[in-house]
Amino acid sequence: MSREEYIRSNLDMLLYHWSNIATKVGSYVIISLIILDYFVTPSNFKTFLLYRIFAAGSIYSIYLFNRQKVDRNRQNVMTILAGIAVCTMVALMIAKIGGHQSPYFAGIMLSVVYVIGLIPLSVNISIIASTLMYVIFLIPILIYDTISNPSYFINANIFILSVIFSLILLRYLHSQRLLSEVGLQYDLDQQKEQLEKYSTQLEELVQERTKDLSISEQRFRALFDNANDGVVVLDKDGVIINMNNKFCELHGFDKEALIGTHFKFLEVEDHKEEKEERLKRILEGEPLVFETEHYKRDGSKILLEVSSKGINIGGDLYVQLFHRDITEKKAIQEQLMHSQKMESIGQLAGGIAHNFNNLLTAILGYAELLKEYSDLDNDSKQKVNSIESSARKAGILVSKLLSFSRRETSEVLPLNLNDVINDSVKLFEGVLDKKIGLKTNLSDNIPTVEGDPNQLEQVIMNLMVNARDAMPDGGLITIKTSLAEIERDRFNMPSYIIPGKYVLLTISDTGCGIPKEITNRIFEPFFTTKEKGKGTGLGLAMVYGVIKDHKGYITVQSEVGKGSTFDIYLPVSGKATYKTAKQKLFSVSGHENILLVDDEEEVLNFIKDILETHGYKVLPAENPLAAIDIFKKLGSKIHLVISDIVMPLMDGKELIKNLRAIKPDIRIIVVSGFSDEAVSKDILKIDEFIKKPFEINQLLTKVRRVLDAGIRNLPPY
Repeated sequence: MSREEYIRSNLDMLLYHWSNIATKVGSYVIISLIILDYFVTPSNFKTFLLYRIFAAGSIYSIYLFNRQKVDRNRQNVMTILAGIAVCTMVALMIAKIGGHQSPYFAGIMLSVVYVIGLIPLSVNISIIASTLMYVIFLIPILIYDTISNPSYFINANIFILSVIFSLILLRYLHSQRLLSEVGLQYDLDQQKEQLEKYSTQLEELVQERTKDLSISEQRFRALFDNANDGVVVLDKDGVIINMNNKFCELHGFDKEALIGTHFKFLEVEDHKEEKEERLKRILEGEPLVFETEHYKRDGSKILLEVSSKGINIGGDLYVQLFHRDITEKKAIQEQLMHSQKMESIGQLAGGIAHNFNNLLTAILGYAELLKEYSDLDNDSKQKVNSIESSARKAGILVSKLLSFSRRETSEVLPLNLNDVINDSVKLFEGVLDKKIGLKTNLSDNIPTVEGDPNQLEQVIMNLMVNARDAMPDGGLITIKTSLAEIERDRFNMPSYIIPGKYVLLTISDTGCGIPKEITNRIFEPFFTTKEKGKGTGLGLAMVYGVIKDHKGYITVQSEVGKGSTFDIYLPVSGKATYKTAKQKLFSVSGHENILLVDDEEEVLNFIKDILETHGYKVLPAENPLAAIDIFKKLGSKIHLVISDIVMPLMDGKELIKNLRAIKPDIRIIVVSGFSDEAVSKDILKIDEFIKKPFEINQLLTKVRRVLDAGIRNLPPY
C-alpha cells in the first residue's frame, strides 16, 4: 500500500468511526434536551417533543445506514443529512418561539459544533455542511419573520458565523495534524515492517554466512592456489609467509622449501639498493609494477613482470606480489622492434638508392656514349670500360638496397618453388668447392606460390653463398621444401606468423654458426662478419626485404660450431604456373617531338643527347612547372612526355595529372630511381616505366615502342 492510500484509508476509518459515534450519541442528546424545552417554553413542550422524536429517529436511522459500510462519500452524505435534520428541527422551534429573537439560535451553533467539531470531515465538506445548516436557520426568518430587533438578530448571526469560521479553521488545522500524524504513523509502520524484514533477513544472512564461511574460504584458497600468475605474500622484512602453486611452478620449488626464506634469495643479485628502495616504497603504500629476473631451482633465470602492493592485515604490514612470466612477451617485443628498425633502415636505404641512381644514370649513360660515338684510343676505351664496369657494380649494389627497402619492382607470377631452386642449384654448382656437399630434398606435392622468380633465385643464391662461406673446411648444404600449415594455437613457432598454409623453404649448413649476440643484426644492411673486401653486408638484408615483399617470413636458428638453418615461409597461391612471351624488337630512331622533364641537370642532358642523337626533337624542362608551361603552348605538337617522379615544386604524379587534363591521350614514359607501387602503370596511367640506371638501348627501344603504339599525325615542331 502506498503512503497516499494508507493515509486515505485511515482517514476514512476515522470518519466512519466518529460519524457513527456522533449520529448515535446525537440522537440521545436531542431527546435529552427536552428538559430544556419544559423549562423554557412549557406551552410548546408537546410540539417540541414531537420535533425532537422525529429528528432523533431520523439521525438514528442515518446511524444505522452509516455503520453498514466504510465509504467516505457515504459518511459525508450521511453527516450532512444529520446536520440538516437537526437544523430543520431547530428552525421549526425558532419559528414557534421568538423568531429572529429566539434564544434557540444557540441550537444552530450547538449543531454546527457537534457536526464540524466532532466529525473529522474535510475542510470542503465542512464548509458545505455549515453553509447548509446556516441557510436552514437564516432563510425562513428572512422570508416569514419581521425583523423588529435588528441588533439582536445581527449579533446572533455574527455569533453563529464566528463560530462557523472558527470551527472551519479548527477543522483545517485538525485536518493538517491528522495528515501529519497518519503520515508519520505510516512511516513508522513501514520502518517497523522494514526492521522486521531486516531482522528476518539478518537472521537468514547470518545463517547463510555461517554456512558459507568455510565454502568461501575454500573457494578463495582455490583461486589463490590456482591463479595463472604466481602470487607470494611477504612480511615487512621480505620473508616469504605464503605463496600459490603457480609461484612454486615458476621457480621449481616446493612450497615448504620457500616458506620462511627471505625473498632476496630468489632475485638475481644486482641493483641491491634499488630493490631495497622499492620495498620501502611498497610498504609506504605505493603500488608498483616492475620487471625483474629470478633464479629457478635448476639455476636458470626467468624474466618476470611483477605487480606489487602493500596490504594491512590486522594492523600488520605485508607485501603482495603477482608474478607473470614475460619471457615470450619480451621475445615478441624484440622481434617487433627489430622489424620496425629494419623498416626504418629500409626507408633510408631506399632514399639513398634513389639519389644514387640519378648519378649512376648519368655516369653509365655518358660512358656508353663515349664508347659508341667518340673516337677514342685503346687506352681511353679501357678507362671508359672501367668507369662503366664500376657504375654497373654500383647499380647492382643499389638494386640490393632497393630490394631490401622493398622499392624494387617485382614481376609477380604463380610459380613452383622447386623450379626456382633447381635453376639456382645448377648455377651454384659451378662455384662450389669440392669439400662442400649439396643435398636437396624437394617435396613433389607443394602448391604454387606467387613471386618474382629472379628475386627468389637471388634469395636462394645469397643463402647458399653465405652457407658456403661459413664452411671453409667443408661441410654440407641442405635445401628442403615442404608444405607447412600454421595453426592459431601452435608451439615452437614465432607468434608473428599469421596462421595459414605456407610453402616452407629450409636452407641449412654445418658451418661455424652465428653467435647469439648478433643474431638480431644479421639482416641489417651493411652489417657483416666477413673480412674487409669479402662482403658488402647487403646479402641477408636483400633476402629479408624480398621475403617481406612476398608477404612471407624468414627465421633463423643457429648455434656456434653446429651450423645455421634459415626457414622461409611463402604463402600458398595454388594458381597455375605460366610462362611469359618474348618481347618484340623495335627500331630505335625517330623524328617525333618529346617533352623531357627531370630536375637533375646531368640526367636531363644525358637523355636529351641520346634522343637527339637518334633523330628526336627534345624540349627539356628542369622542373614540372616549366614543363606545364611548355605543354600549354606546344601540347598539340608534342608526341611523347618523358618525366621523372620525385622532383621539387611538384611531384611527377601531379604533373601527369595536369598534362592529362590538357591532353588526355598524351603518351607518357616515367623514368625513376624508385620502382614501387607509387609509380606503377595502373596508378599513374602511364604507358611505360624505365628504372634508373638504364642502358641506352633500353631507353630507345621503349620510346620507339610507345610512339609506334599510339603515333599521332601532328605537324612537326
